[in-house]
Amino acid sequence: METIQLPTTPPTAAYRSQVFALCMLVYSFSGTVSTLMSTYLPVVVRDLLGQANKAELDQVSAYVGATFLYGWMLGGMSFGYFGDRLGRVRSLVGAVVLYGGCTLLTAFAPNWMTVVVLRFAAGFGIGGVLVLTTVVVAEIWPERNRPVALGILAVAFPVGILLSGLVNYFLPDWRQAFWIGGIPLVLGALIASLFQESEGWKRVHRQPATADVALFNAQHRRSLWLGSLAFGAMLVGLWAVFSWVPTWVQSLVTGTGQKERGLSMVLMGGGGVLGGILSGFIVKAVGHRRTMLFVFAACFIMAAVVFKTNTAFSPIVYLEIATLALLFGISQGTMSAYLPELFPTRLRGRATGFCFNIGRLVTATAVFFIGPLVAVLGGYGSAIFAFSGTFVIGFIAIWSGPQSSKLPQPPTETIHLNQ
Repeated sequence: METIQLPTTPPTAAYRSQVFALCMLVYSFSGTVSTLMSTYLPVVVRDLLGQANKAELDQVSAYVGATFLYGWMLGGMSFGYFGDRLGRVRSLVGAVVLYGGCTLLTAFAPNWMTVVVLRFAAGFGIGGVLVLTTVVVAEIWPERNRPVALGILAVAFPVGILLSGLVNYFLPDWRQAFWIGGIPLVLGALIASLFQESEGWKRVHRQPATADVALFNAQHRRSLWLGSLAFGAMLVGLWAVFSWVPTWVQSLVTGTGQKERGLSMVLMGGGGVLGGILSGFIVKAVGHRRTMLFVFAACFIMAAVVFKTNTAFSPIVYLEIATLALLFGISQGTMSAYLPELFPTRLRGRATGFCFNIGRLVTATAVFFIGPLVAVLGGYGSAIFAFSGTFVIGFIAIWSGPQSSKLPQPPTETIHLNQ
């Protein structure tokens, strides 16, 4: 485990609260921006394409979704590196401004190709925000309360999803909805003026580099493998559900389906929030390993219930969606709170970014198979459920990992503050 002695003048409680609040906000709006296009996707694509057939609509939808996820993956890895090399704060500001500005510009997009480019750039920024906010909070928070703080931070993403559902519920015009991108721009300016680099990052960068900080060094390889496979497996299944639930709901209803899509996303976000809050208590009671084994198994079973038993829309669908989202929230809270602890300060941004985002390579590529899967398997429900097989992969990865309740720990790194 990395051992970091507190700096001579640790951050005050007021400063930590200020940092945490702003990180929560930009993390939340990352969730909003991530799912806002999914919520409006049936409307956006039809509006931009006009009189297109279903095959064309599905193809363009796949382009929009895939490029966003490729951007998210590359952004998470790139900004993790930038954070290690250039500083957490300036890198975080750049990521926030990027995703906020591109979301705002989407409101004025004249065609679907412009939307694809802007969604790629927005995803690039969001990938950076999710990694860097986690690292920033981890480095300034006292060790005794750090898991709680990071678990609460992970709740911010489903809060943002809930907000995207509310936006969809009240704003049928998708262009008006994307004006929400202006809010992260304001938050980025506040972060630039109020945040300071952590004392740990500054002191590490005063020291000469050592050989053991290579990302794929043997000392870190096991943590990278386990973190990437477990987080990536959950990510693939989670992406399939969050990205395509609005379209699946639309396929079950008659009419516009606006309110059903919006309320479904609200419940997805609400369930995720509750799951994230509960995750810390569950881990404390039974440990990381048992929690994740339960969640992977339960997600697979619940996905079968949701997507294989419903052929028409009914109120029970809302309850089932909320339950699945609750499980997702528990998984995100558990893994997001622990992954940064596996790696030393000099490597933390890159390693966390790698674990958080390598699974998006699979999800982004899988987008192009949604159309054929819908045709072959006979509907969006079966196509979405096909991706739940990753929950089984995640279960096997955790099962074959350490038998203790905790994951493997990184080598000790001691920073002496009075040099």
